[in-house]
Amino acid sequence: MNVLFASGKGYPPEFSGGVQSSTHHLAMQLKRAGHHPSVLAALFGDGTFGLKARIKLKLLRRPGVIDNFPGYPVMRAWFPWKVAEFAVNQLRPDVAVVQCHGSVLIGKALQAQGVPLIVYLRNVEFHELGGDLRELRSALFIANSSFTAQTYKSKFGIDAVVIPPTIDAEQYRTTTTGNYVTLINPYPEKGFDLAVQIAQACPEIPFLFVESWKIDEAYRADIEKTIAPFPNIRFEKRTSDMKTVYGRTKILLSPSRWEEAWGRVASEAHCSGIPVIGSRRGGLPEAIGEGGIILDYDAPLEHWIAAVKNLWSDPVAYKSMAKAALDFSQRPQMQPDIQFSSFLELLEKARRID
Repeated sequence: MNVLFASGKGYPPEFSGGVQSSTHHLAMQLKRAGHHPSVLAALFGDGTFGLKARIKLKLLRRPGVIDNFPGYPVMRAWFPWKVAEFAVNQLRPDVAVVQCHGSVLIGKALQAQGVPLIVYLRNVEFHELGGDLRELRSALFIANSSFTAQTYKSKFGIDAVVIPPTIDAEQYRTTTTGNYVTLINPYPEKGFDLAVQIAQACPEIPFLFVESWKIDEAYRADIEKTIAPFPNIRFEKRTSDMKTVYGRTKILLSPSRWEEAWGRVASEAHCSGIPVIGSRRGGLPEAIGEGGIILDYDAPLEHWIAAVKNLWSDPVAYKSMAKAALDFSQRPQMQPDIQFSSFLELLEKARRID
């Protein structure tokens, strides 16, 4: 089966995040099972990779360019929804999985080419859809959390099968030295400001802030200026090997202020028995579950400080919570084989829809 993952977002090496990580894991599972994954993504044109893609696009005079950077075909175009016909002719998908930015625009374009459609709902940013999901009349839907499914049910009246983000635990499982309380993705919506306040109140505890979404130079300068007064905060650039981050993490801090559809970093941390202290927003509590402490984002600062200090300094409490985190990572809902079986079942169901 030829399976096309399509999105208006970028794809590695130009852009990386939870959606891209989950997509890649699904793509590799498909390859191992004898199927043929491919991706349609936005071209950013930045850096050496982007420059080569732009040159190739211009020389070939085609609407999109194809590379095999992740180990399977990736077609990149400035506006993916405008190249659906070209993508279908080149990649020959039997079914398409549309995600995030421009889902409706891309979905309609692919359906016009006769491609069966699944929409994987991975966030609740309705303005990014590019239209009303009800326009995709024959599509099936997957949601990455019960929260996401319920939110789209309320907004559009659609039903979605819940399949949380797929995670290859071996890519994240590691022994940790427990040197840091770690915040991944230091953006305002991820609770950067609150994390800084917590670190300020805990000068005896080392904090590690790690880039995930690509940070431009202006914002990088803002981060460095904000944390400069606090010697216990270390900031590091993004890495493709998250074991190097989790291998030094004792507690993962996730004080997100926006409605997270899931909270992939919580699930990644759990694979190594790392507890999470996070906010009660969107689907993040589903991801943290029994493997951490959940607080209201706007709870008194003292509550956040107490949670961090207690878990950091109490070895008995930490050992118990670390075991709970590891156990929670092994629940059936997060087992890749079970998730993949449900995913394949929906692919086959979509193909049978007239």
